[in-house]
Amino acid sequence: MTRAGASVFAMRRASAADAPALTVMILNRCRWLEDRGLPSWRDAVENITFQAGDGHMWVLEEEGGRLVGCTTIQPFCPPWGWTDRELAEPADHLYTTCTDPAYSARQPGTLIAWWAVHRAALNNKRWVRRGCFAPALVRYYQSQHFHLVREVQRTTKRVYLLARRAVPIAPATVTEPLLRADLQPLLTKEPTR
Repeated sequence: MTRAGASVFAMRRASAADAPALTVMILNRCRWLEDRGLPSWRDAVENITFQAGDGHMWVLEEEGGRLVGCTTIQPFCPPWGWTDRELAEPADHLYTTCTDPAYSARQPGTLIAWWAVHRAALNNKRWVRRGCFAPALVRYYQSQHFHLVREVQRTTKRVYLLARRAVPIAPATVTEPLLRADLQPLLTKEPTR
């Protein structure tokens, strides 16, 4: 425990054993989305939690073991929507990022995104890329310093493709004290490739 009783967060690779806790966390997010009339991942929960054992999913864990968030990192982008030049650049692609809404004041989605940017830089990647279907998510990702690269029509949905240059994050440059305090321990640990 640090900062007047607040727990410390850590990122680690997910394992198949995390599936039950991931299910609870994702269902919490689904309820939050549905309460606001937004589309949820309820129909995809089983598919998302299945990714926990594939070696590409990471979890944000609170000290004591409670899962606060997750993301999946692939060392390549989907072949559609990106140019041949972009596909040739070393990049990580984030998808299925989900956080427990009970922790929203601590900005776990931003912690995960910035940790991924830092990790990518340390692993000699040039970019961190992601996509989403909702304009509100575009605005949220832009608040994390991702920029909109382009929009692509994909079957029945419009996909927004975003990118952020992979650079080491210096916690001292983060202006929000709580976010800076939570980010510091995530970035001081050696990232696992």
